[in-house]
Amino acid sequence: MDATDKPASAPDAKVPAYSWYALSVLVLVYVLNFVDRQILSILANDIKADLGVDDAFLGFLYGTAFAIFYALFGIPLGKLADSWHRVRLMTIGLGLWSLMTAASGFAKNAAMLSGARVGVGIGEATASPSAYSLISDWFPARLRATALAVYSSGLYVGGGISLVIGALVVENWNAAYPNGGPLGLAGWQAAFIAVGLPGILLAIWVFTLKEPVRGLIDGMPAEPVEKPFRGFVEELQQIIPPLTILGAARRGPIALAVNLLGLVGFFFAAWLITSLAETGQGIIMGAIGSGVPAIGAEISDQWFLLAVGYYAIFSWASALRSRDAQTFALTWGSPAFLCTILGYGAVAFISYSTSYWGAPYGERVFEISKSELGLLLGAPAAVTGFLGVIIGGRVADWLFTKLPGGRLYVVLFGLLAPVPVVWVMFTTESKAMFLVLAAVAQLFASSALGAAAATSQSLVLPRMRGVATATFFLATTLVGLALGPYLAGLVSAKSGGDLGLGMQSTLWAAPIGLVLLLAALKLVPAAQERVLAAAQSEA
Repeated sequence: MDATDKPASAPDAKVPAYSWYALSVLVLVYVLNFVDRQILSILANDIKADLGVDDAFLGFLYGTAFAIFYALFGIPLGKLADSWHRVRLMTIGLGLWSLMTAASGFAKNAAMLSGARVGVGIGEATASPSAYSLISDWFPARLRATALAVYSSGLYVGGGISLVIGALVVENWNAAYPNGGPLGLAGWQAAFIAVGLPGILLAIWVFTLKEPVRGLIDGMPAEPVEKPFRGFVEELQQIIPPLTILGAARRGPIALAVNLLGLVGFFFAAWLITSLAETGQGIIMGAIGSGVPAIGAEISDQWFLLAVGYYAIFSWASALRSRDAQTFALTWGSPAFLCTILGYGAVAFISYSTSYWGAPYGERVFEISKSELGLLLGAPAAVTGFLGVIIGGRVADWLFTKLPGGRLYVVLFGLLAPVPVVWVMFTTESKAMFLVLAAVAQLFASSALGAAAATSQSLVLPRMRGVATATFFLATTLVGLALGPYLAGLVSAKSGGDLGLGMQSTLWAAPIGLVLLLAALKLVPAAQERVLAAAQSEA
């Protein structure tokens, strides 16, 4: 062997050009992922007027209706990504969410649109578990945060250009067909179709990617799983109610009792929150009259659907503990892992709310047209989000060489730096200031993602990466996406449409995230050492 040739597992081995090519394709997938997800922002006011819904429902539609199913199916699909052909899995998922995005364009009422968004969530649940696992097998540990940050840049690019694309389609469609176009479609419906259909072509391209050998780059190649779908089916049975009850019963009477107690507890909490919220609304309406719209149905849908999600995750984690004690110990049983992902969940809580409600707020408060929002809000956000996640990833990798938990300092920055920016953004009376601060908020918040993702991956063994990724995204979805945008919309709806107040109300997540990340800084170095020891014992 030539002296310059080094095995893939060597610490300073050169990364093949194909790895960068494959990463670029995954970035395109993630761009489309967030175009299809985030386009709802620029369409929100049109949907609100056309379907007669309020801000609480819009937050529910963007957040909870998508997030619950994204999170629940992310677990079994993460397991499948750990055992099956990841490229094929991503291809299938991309095709599904693209079709469901297009189907959103044919929705005639709130229920149909919610159902389509559920389908988008299930399809998109395949993307990141597959991508994170693939990237971890294409890039060595020293570049993993950078590679994950490059992939994650698709989030911000897609979110930004979704405003541009949505604005162009809606305004041109409505100008050409002011009374409804072919099939009676409005501009917002045409926009869903326009961004959904290209995903079918991209799925064909993804299908051509080569599947890497799992764990080879770390010097720990894993043997192919003989029956890869068995684990996937088992995970479905452990996470989809009411099959969760049967799964618990198979583990014994104590497991069944704990599962039923969890079921009752989560639904009682949902009922209690709903009752308190509706009582509070009644007091407000009695005090100031009928200016506050009734939103009881949306409150009920939000909290009971969230109870389903939390109960399902509780059931799955309980089953994981008995079926794969080591994976449970390194994820749910690891305070370092939990503090890391929940700390980043606080970042997502604020950033998802800001990115979703920014366009509707600008349209309502500053009367900015959709085309202007696309160019002045969406395009800068795409650029600053891309820069933030790349710079954050590089800084995180540099800090990792200096300190075992160094990447977490970047996550801390991504949590705290946006707080004053978001506050001023949603209180200023200056249109220019609002637009500038929106870009700055995206720059700061985006810096945390690559660092948080790489830290979570460093806390598990290679065979657990898909499940670890899915668990990581539970924090971004069930904490950030399912709660942040909805609560901002709920406060807005309760206050007669004051979105600024709604966004200010999301900033209380920052001190909670601060406590979690400070704890992670103390816990992560020792946890990483334990993972290395476990890997050596398995070798």
